Amino acid sequence: MPKKAKTKRLTEQKQNTISGYLFVSPFFILYIIFGLFPMLFSFYLSFFRWDGLAPMEYVGFRNFEIIFNDNIFFQSIINTFIMGILGTLPQIFIGILLAFALNSALIKFRNTFRTFVFLPYITSTVAVAIIFGLIFNNQDFGFVNYILSIFDIDPIRWTQEYWPVKIAISTMVFWRWVGYNTIIFLAGMQSIPTELYEAAKIDGATVGQQIRMVTLPMLKPILMFVTFTATIGALQLFTEPLIFMGRGLRQEGITMVAYLWRDAFVYNSFGTASAAAIILFIIIIAITAINLLITNRVGRSKKVKGSYVGGNK
Repeated sequence: MPKKAKTKRLTEQKQNTISGYLFVSPFFILYIIFGLFPMLFSFYLSFFRWDGLAPMEYVGFRNFEIIFNDNIFFQSIINTFIMGILGTLPQIFIGILLAFALNSALIKFRNTFRTFVFLPYITSTVAVAIIFGLIFNNQDFGFVNYILSIFDIDPIRWTQEYWPVKIAISTMVFWRWVGYNTIIFLAGMQSIPTELYEAAKIDGATVGQQIRMVTLPMLKPILMFVTFTATIGALQLFTEPLIFMGRGLRQEGITMVAYLWRDAFVYNSFGTASAAAIILFIIIIAITAINLLITNRVGRSKKVKGSYVGGNK
């Protein structure tokens, strides 16, 4: 190959490479500005006392000592985990069952049902929180309290009592996200060969056995993805408790993100807020690692052949 042609070819390859980087550069530029820089600055800020206006004052680990000596901080961690469990586990369980039903040929008007199931996800979070605020109103005319009054049960203060607050917010989170997870599971189920279900039916497998022996093993990657996203979303719960409880954010329902938001934008203590954000980051990394270990054991690969009855291969 002539040297001139080889040089020209290398020049074209270099131009194509540069063009490719230029096309993807907006994402990385925006990520650095709005993602990476705030995260690194938060790590830096956690070692300073700063109210957003006055000069920063280096305090070392003092911000961490402050939040670790704050009972409300530990209560926010407990609240986050409780509401995360109450809102996330039912999402996954009900989502799989709904997806299995919507994937069944026995269900008529499946597309219509899929639309209705997904509708809560695209609804405004603020609108959802306001509506649920009316449903779980503390007064007698609140929808849930009115239903309870029919059975001679006294009204419950949903925004003030320990467990009612968590149940109300968890119900709100479940209602909004179960449709999203259902669609994700449904997409995964549609990639499962129908021959596997037909073989299971021939062997006499019940619906429960089909889900356990066919659906779950084949949905392992989807189950991992949904578990990761649902867990991280639960740990970042913020809008629902803020709208439901107001800016007061009582101890019974404050979450970790709400705690650091309150420190930053109500108390103007950006140092302690950044320290709380770092603790939340560490917790998310730890929970993600635990999820990875657990989900690797859920739906462990099984050869879907032979008899399905009783789990026999």
